Amino acid sequence: MNTQHSPKNTIRQDPRQPEFVQNPYSLYQQMHDMAGPVFWEDYGFWCLADFASVNAVLRDRRFARLPPPDQPLAPLPEHMAEFSAAEKHSLLALEPPDHTRLRKRVNRAFVNRQVELMTADIEASANRRIDAFEQDGNVELLSSYATPIPLSVITQLLGVPDSAGDRLIDWSHAMVKVYTLTQTPEEERQANQAAGEFRAFLRTVITDKRSQPGEDLLSHLIAPDPKGETLSDDEIISVAILLLNAGHEATVHQLGNAVHTLTRQYPLGKPRQALLQLLADPASADAVVNECMRFDAPLHLFMRFAQETIELSADVTLQAGDQVGLLLGAANRCPQRFSQADTFMPLRQDAGNLSLGAGIHFCIGAPLARLELRIALQVLFSRLPTLITTGTHEYLDAYHFHGLRQLELSWQA
Repeated sequence: MNTQHSPKNTIRQDPRQPEFVQNPYSLYQQMHDMAGPVFWEDYGFWCLADFASVNAVLRDRRFARLPPPDQPLAPLPEHMAEFSAAEKHSLLALEPPDHTRLRKRVNRAFVNRQVELMTADIEASANRRIDAFEQDGNVELLSSYATPIPLSVITQLLGVPDSAGDRLIDWSHAMVKVYTLTQTPEEERQANQAAGEFRAFLRTVITDKRSQPGEDLLSHLIAPDPKGETLSDDEIISVAILLLNAGHEATVHQLGNAVHTLTRQYPLGKPRQALLQLLADPASADAVVNECMRFDAPLHLFMRFAQETIELSADVTLQAGDQVGLLLGAANRCPQRFSQADTFMPLRQDAGNLSLGAGIHFCIGAPLARLELRIALQVLFSRLPTLITTGTHEYLDAYHFHGLRQLELSWQA
């Protein structure tokens, strides 16, 4: 790695420092002012913060989720054996041709027609949740609304009982802490135990579905494809765990972040009426969702390995096997890409974001995630048009998963 970094292109920022966790965008502004690759000393790798560069690397086959074949990753420690097994066939840990083969099978569950068929179920789930707390006049939104709606979607998609929801959430919360690169040994052990229990649960479900298949994703993955080829149980299990851990966690925090943003950007009165009008129209409601995903995304850092010697800039060269950090949250606020990048503008002419990635690893559940967010926001604000945030709201101590610890709301009951 070319590490000839000077104070001009180096930052020092503990990713667990409370002030940074609560507002990473201040650091991103510094990075944009520095221009070009920035060496994040606390992590020990070069990072890209501008939209064009992050977008380009996500689409560049000279970069991959895995290191070059002659530089395999060191195995996880023995106390992470179950977690390692759960991740072995994850789409996020594969490259072509294995990635292509597995993603093609999963893609069939996310075609737009099938996703749109879930609209009524998502609306019904959102309304049921509000029915349960509407008369109270206040609610903690993450636990009562933002978590159960996507959980209901994922259990329906996988074809597992709703009664398993609490266990799925507990396993997911434990496992995703390892993705932050700041986990403790105890958190690793908890993640490993969760992975083992999750895998055992899914093996039982898969066995049941072999004898009684349904119309769900697991049944689809179990069945042979048109050529008669099948997936292994371990591959199916990794797919299911990824859909919950990545899809559910990101959707929960994106919904929480979106409501937090909208209640502040559109206070009661004329601004709130303007928001209600935006959400009432499907096209402008989609624009609101896209801008929420740009403005305060739940995932801020993706990693890629250079597969060969690559010049990031005139004075920064990566060698094969070097990692580069792609700062999605910073790219979404890039002043070279977005006019008034730090201003929330749902009807902006330069709309866009990288919150769902790009290239071959673009989020496979993107259409479903956008649909969930749009419906959840539409139902919430139409049913509770006077809702406001109450108290103080802190983001979780997990930089990679930029989501609120809780979101207290109140309204005129």
